[in-house]
Amino acid sequence: MNANTIVTRHLVVHGLVQGVGYRWSMVQAAQRLGVRGWVRNRRDGNVEALVAGAADGVEALVHWARQGPAGARVDAVDVNEADAADDLPDGFAQRETV
Repeated sequence: MNANTIVTRHLVVHGLVQGVGYRWSMVQAAQRLGVRGWVRNRRDGNVEALVAGAADGVEALVHWARQGPAGARVDAVDVNEADAADDLPDGFAQRETV
């Protein structure tokens, strides 16, 4: 796969990832990497994200997600290919909890 190929990935992050600035930090990382999408808390205690952009940027954000910010404890990240979403924001946004 070419590094410039556009890909979309759905992530579910498991662990101590709420109440530690995980979503805010992911927005900052995504903006630095130039990828689009969103991140939100889930009522089950996980964090969910949809990430789209150049393959190298998306993979770099997936790598970041496996570490998270200081204070987070990431136990696992489920990463699945996703169809390009029509409702992706122009940048990267925090969404309401589901």
